Amino acid sequence: MADYYELLDVRRDASADEIKKAYRVKARQFHPDANPGDASAEEKFKQVAQAYEVLSDADSRARYDRFGEAGVSGAGGGGGGDFFGGGGGLGDIFESFFGGSPFGQQRGPAGPPRGQDLEVVADLSFEQAVFGANVPVSVRTALVCDDCSGSGAGSGTQPVKCSECNGVGQVQRIRQSLLGQMVSMQACQRCRGFGQIIATPCATCSGEGRVITEKTFQVDVPAGVDTGSTLRLTGRGAVGQRGGSAGDLFVHLRVKPHAMYERDGINLVTEVEISIAQATLGVSLELETLDGEETLLIPAGTQPGKQFVLKKRGVPRLQSTGRGDLIAVVKVVVPTRLSDDESELLRAFAEKRGEDVAPADKGFFSRIKSAFS
Repeated sequence: MADYYELLDVRRDASADEIKKAYRVKARQFHPDANPGDASAEEKFKQVAQAYEVLSDADSRARYDRFGEAGVSGAGGGGGGDFFGGGGGLGDIFESFFGGSPFGQQRGPAGPPRGQDLEVVADLSFEQAVFGANVPVSVRTALVCDDCSGSGAGSGTQPVKCSECNGVGQVQRIRQSLLGQMVSMQACQRCRGFGQIIATPCATCSGEGRVITEKTFQVDVPAGVDTGSTLRLTGRGAVGQRGGSAGDLFVHLRVKPHAMYERDGINLVTEVEISIAQATLGVSLELETLDGEETLLIPAGTQPGKQFVLKKRGVPRLQSTGRGDLIAVVKVVVPTRLSDDESELLRAFAEKRGEDVAPADKGFFSRIKSAFS
């Protein structure tokens, strides 16, 4: 997601009132009722609502300024989660300004928010991508605070039930409208929807129940992946505040090129260089494949571009059975320099076949070139 301040079109030092006014403008601009059937406008509406939810709260804004999206709760980074999954704040934000939810539903049960989804790039060797591997990836994430076991409460203390919402995390709101009384639910302002109050916050995590740190995961990469493949590790993202469930970790794969082989889907393609004599008379070569050496028989009279197929020596089918093929493409290499003896042998060969070739005079081509200059 774009920077929250850019989404609301405000400066990073904007006041709370400026942020609220900016949100009102953006929310009305992208509201679904004002843009019927426009999916991009609806998505933009959700994004500016999420940005306002974070920046309108002093604590979450401070965490965002310090750690970015990894420091705030919700479903930022593309994973859904609490923000739009029934326990988030979009309905409440819209309701506070416009008097109802744009999605026609009320909040579900409140509680600790789900943690953020995270993304990381893993670099693989060509062989690791073909055959699969177990590789480490490191990511900056939020982990459960060991000192308070995720509760957010200081040593020797426990969170207590919120007296405002009786531990539910939500309070009922009744509003008079043209259609009569409208009853809706909104997050309890006293406990911020957690249902509990922390009188003495944990000194290590400042009552968050989690700490930001670097963590390394071992990722099982299946055989057959390629650059652009993405693995989703459920529950390996950032943990939520004060016991909230963890988001997911998305690992984007990037494969390094190979010195000999290129991929064509599930097939492997390589170029085999042979001389004129080998192409003419045939040859037996040892070809280095990803599975080891294979004997490649080149018959006499092989032409440049001829393809030889080694069955089932290619890439395994991703999450299936079988493998592609290895395709060896012949490239006939013409020598650029010959000794006098080699030239004489080739001239004798051409003479026997009745083929015209340039004379042995080394100045022949120079004279031809000067004649046309």
